[in-house]
Amino acid sequence: MPSASCDSLLDDIEDIVSEEDSKPQDRLFARKHVVPKVRRRNTQKDLQEENSPPSDSTIPGIQKIWIRTWGCSHNNSDGEYMAGQLAAYGYKITENASDADLWLLNSCTVKNPAEDHFRNSIKKAQEENKKLVLAGCVPQAQPRQDYLKGLSVLGVQQIDRVVEVVEETIKGHSVRLLGQKKDNGKRLGGARLDLPKIRKNPLIEIISINTGCLNACTYCKTKHARGNLASYPIDQLVDRAKQSFQEGVCEIWLTSEDTGAYGRDIGTDLPALLWKLVEVIPEGAMLRLGMTNPPYILEHLEEMAKILNHPRVYAFLHIPVQSASDSVLMEMKREYCVADFKRVVDFLKEKVPGITIATDIICGFPGETDHDFQETVKLVEEYKFPSLFINQFYPRPGTPAAKMEQVPAQVKKQRTKDLSRIFHSYNPYDHKIGERQQVLVTEESFDSKFYVAHNRFYEQVLVPKNPTFMGKMVEVDIYESGKHFMKGRPVSDAKVYTPSISKPLAKGEVSGLTEEFRNTLGSHLSSIPLTSAASQRVSSSSRMVLQLQRLHALRMPAGLALFALLFAFFVKVYN
Repeated sequence: MPSASCDSLLDDIEDIVSEEDSKPQDRLFARKHVVPKVRRRNTQKDLQEENSPPSDSTIPGIQKIWIRTWGCSHNNSDGEYMAGQLAAYGYKITENASDADLWLLNSCTVKNPAEDHFRNSIKKAQEENKKLVLAGCVPQAQPRQDYLKGLSVLGVQQIDRVVEVVEETIKGHSVRLLGQKKDNGKRLGGARLDLPKIRKNPLIEIISINTGCLNACTYCKTKHARGNLASYPIDQLVDRAKQSFQEGVCEIWLTSEDTGAYGRDIGTDLPALLWKLVEVIPEGAMLRLGMTNPPYILEHLEEMAKILNHPRVYAFLHIPVQSASDSVLMEMKREYCVADFKRVVDFLKEKVPGITIATDIICGFPGETDHDFQETVKLVEEYKFPSLFINQFYPRPGTPAAKMEQVPAQVKKQRTKDLSRIFHSYNPYDHKIGERQQVLVTEESFDSKFYVAHNRFYEQVLVPKNPTFMGKMVEVDIYESGKHFMKGRPVSDAKVYTPSISKPLAKGEVSGLTEEFRNTLGSHLSSIPLTSAASQRVSSSSRMVLQLQRLHALRMPAGLALFALLFAFFVKVYN
């Protein structure tokens, strides 16, 4: 029943619209003539806001990381591999420690001062509220140290998992990966050699040919970290060398705890590796051998002399003697006598004229008498080593030498000074003034006044800073010499020799992104500069690179791994 206030019933709801009201078609026509007012926006600011995560979020892969490495060239190579993987994943590697979100400290355990620097850096990072990941030989050899508690640790054979450890650390977790890599129970040499890498010097590739050693020196802490000998197969090492030359490298350093022991665990030897490597070294590029202990090179003297005479191999060898006293060498468990060392040096000096022999000496080893030390002095005076590393003995925790009766600190210090004075009493390069030499230019001097080159004997030659010289063979006339260097003046009519290799990568550019990965992901991954803002834009594709590597590491069939990668790529594109 309708209300009394209503005079009549409405036939339809549309009857409510009066004749004066706009019709639907009128409203549609009017809408066409409405011009929206454009609101100005700060494009750069808005883009940053869109890409920035919420303030309470932690997204791995976008942070800045500072990497510090102490120690040997093997450690430096590990540091380069870790930097490369992190950069390929999307992290920005920075040279500014204070600007970094996370510090990755890659340690050395050879001497007390190196560990002291490492420990002080940890303390400083904690004071500045930096995230921390610890790597290298110290945490591997001494994982239960009090100052390592609660911190993320990455073992020397686990550097291929640095991205995982950094991710978890950024999330606030503590991770420890200290295991050994094995295949069917056999210990492997370590992480794969074809991982992404950022070379500190784009012209120099450092290749670790094996990890660990066969010795049990009573003073050595590195053995506790690197373990027993484990060699990489020859074909993998040759492939790594080829890849390096394709990326513009002109100098390769072979490194390990003992290069002379290479291959004994896999049925081969160092000469066999070297002969394969020299086959792939382009003309104008050079190979430098790392340290070898006397016992192992003794077996290969003839072959080693032939290799060191090769035009693309530096006539240089680092052979540590440590002491010229047989009684001290016995306490060190060095497994050779002074006569063995002299035989190696004398043979190589005869068969490889002009060869540079570098050596190490420890002053003040437990039980070293004045007579023992004088024998070492006589050895230095006799051979006048152009490159001599003099080390004061430091007892390392957990080593047999640390439990021996120590030489008084003042005596050790004095012997170190005395031997240093003798070393600086002669100049090994005076007789080379006036020589014409061909040198390979690879870096800039510390004072930035010269370029640093090396001649056939890996002697340091300073040349003028002409950008066209970098990475090239240059002919120079030696006009001045110092204790550790010579100065060369480029010959005016000499041709600057360019090695028959590719253009070097830019400083900070990621090496090791193979053609297989590049072709799969597209040409936009041809380079990932260290400081480029594009590193975040390619981070998703870079992560897929590492995903493919991880699938490969798990030995997933190649076809299935590629299918998984492509599936992830299309999901990313269409989402």
